[in-house]
Amino acid sequence: MMKTSRLGLEGPEVSQFGIGAMSFAGIYGSATEDESFAILDAARSAGVSHIDTAAAYGDGRSEEIIGKWLAANPGARDETTIATKAAFRTLDGKRMLSNDPVWMEEMLDRSLDLLGVEAVDIFYAHRIEPGRNPEEVAGEMGRLVEKGKTKSIAFSEIAPSTLRRAASEFPIAAVQSEYSLQTRAPELGLVQACAEVGAALVAFCPVGRGLLTDTPPSVAKIDGSNFLKTNPRFIEPNFSTNLALTEPFRAQAAALGVPAAGLAIAGVVAQGDHVIPIPGTKSVSHLKELLAGMALDLSEDDLSKIEAVLPVGWCHGDRYNEAQWQGPERYS
Repeated sequence: MMKTSRLGLEGPEVSQFGIGAMSFAGIYGSATEDESFAILDAARSAGVSHIDTAAAYGDGRSEEIIGKWLAANPGARDETTIATKAAFRTLDGKRMLSNDPVWMEEMLDRSLDLLGVEAVDIFYAHRIEPGRNPEEVAGEMGRLVEKGKTKSIAFSEIAPSTLRRAASEFPIAAVQSEYSLQTRAPELGLVQACAEVGAALVAFCPVGRGLLTDTPPSVAKIDGSNFLKTNPRFIEPNFSTNLALTEPFRAQAAALGVPAAGLAIAGVVAQGDHVIPIPGTKSVSHLKELLAGMALDLSEDDLSKIEAVLPVGWCHGDRYNEAQWQGPERYS
């Protein structure tokens, strides 16, 4: 049976595994509508009840695909929690972050139209605008709950201190952050702060953008991705070093009889009942590998062995380059 979690103190109970829908927009290579539908169908059959998307994913393309899938599957909306996000804005040809309440509501309205729903379950500030008061942003987003356009609000890539400030103004259902066995920063306060305020920690890239799988990205795949080919962890010599360092992890997964991707998911879920991984994939077979981790209950001995082969700080290279760091809040 699928493990479950809760989105916020009074939020809905959902599968402790969600679908990250950025891949539907072709961010990591081309993806067809049929491939995306196949992922959503397989996830639904497996008991996955949470889908995460954003206005920025293909300028609404991901939301559009999910909307078409919902329309083609009567009853799916009642079984599914849907989250979307907004904050990225282009003005005078320049990409920027904005939490302006009028613009955020306009983006949410556009998302609702593309998704074909009256309200989403979670609306995130995809990033917090530099200089914005977190309490102010939370309060303004809270008014969208009062208007019935979203059932709850959330934030992505914020520091624990920002979460506490926002939660003092309005209940926060979730915080989204990169979190995996190779990106452990959330353990420096964010995992704890989420538990403290009753927010779910929604973990994106829980298999390390493919490094923690049995088939890590090839050089050709990296070259074909604008993001990966400029990301420090996938640039030589870091990439070759990281591949070598993850070989013992793949061997450990094989010894346990599970795919490496599944072991990576299990390692994240083991950090707390409020931690919800949302991997993205374009392959049903890879989805099954990921879901294998949800049936795995790791013992303390298993976790110690993982820690031995992938100790904190093992990965070479920062998780973002300088440009990619524009928006996420650093903390320690």
